[in-house]
Amino acid sequence: MAFFTRKDIDKLEKIYKINLINSCSGFKSANLLGSISKEGITNVAVFSSVIHLGSNPPTLGFILRPTTVPRNTYKNIQELGTFTINHIYEDIIDDAHHTSAKYAEEISEFDVTNLEEEYKGAFKAPFVKNAPVQMSMKFIEEIYVPSNDVMLIVSQIEELYVNDQLLQKDGLINLSNGKIATINGLDTYAIPKFKKQLSYQRPKNN
Repeated sequence: MAFFTRKDIDKLEKIYKINLINSCSGFKSANLLGSISKEGITNVAVFSSVIHLGSNPPTLGFILRPTTVPRNTYKNIQELGTFTINHIYEDIIDDAHHTSAKYAEEISEFDVTNLEEEYKGAFKAPFVKNAPVQMSMKFIEEIYVPSNDVMLIVSQIEELYVNDQLLQKDGLINLSNGKIATINGLDTYAIPKFKKQLSYQRPKNN
């Protein structure tokens, strides 16, 4: 088994270290965040840091890297307070990953990929058409993490859309039925398969 101390990690070549540390935490969610500027320019970007924070109220978070360089998603969320979260699925992996390229603010990633905008109801931010799970999000707060110079963006689910074939009777969204992707590290995608669903666990009676 390979073994790394903190000193070993600090001495690693940059790309090797980035790949190692980005993948050691395990598989991560694969999502496209859709937003729009006050000028009406849309933006869509891949994020692998969306996490569940709570169910009541329904709250999610994601990590944003330092804003010392332009972050169009962050700027749009600051301006309008809304965005969408869309699960990446097998058919759109290549286009979804391309949204990580650094385009100028006036260029929409929807225009340089085959991803399509979709609008629902009165919600202003764009969804990714055909995504099996789509969420309308409202910005709540940002929490700065000084130790790593990142921000946790906290947001609340306002609307949730789930394809019928994914939604089980008990409320579980079976992501395998939608061939929804996960991210290993920075640039490696996988399509997980459903294995088993276990019951709520209680202590054993001795």
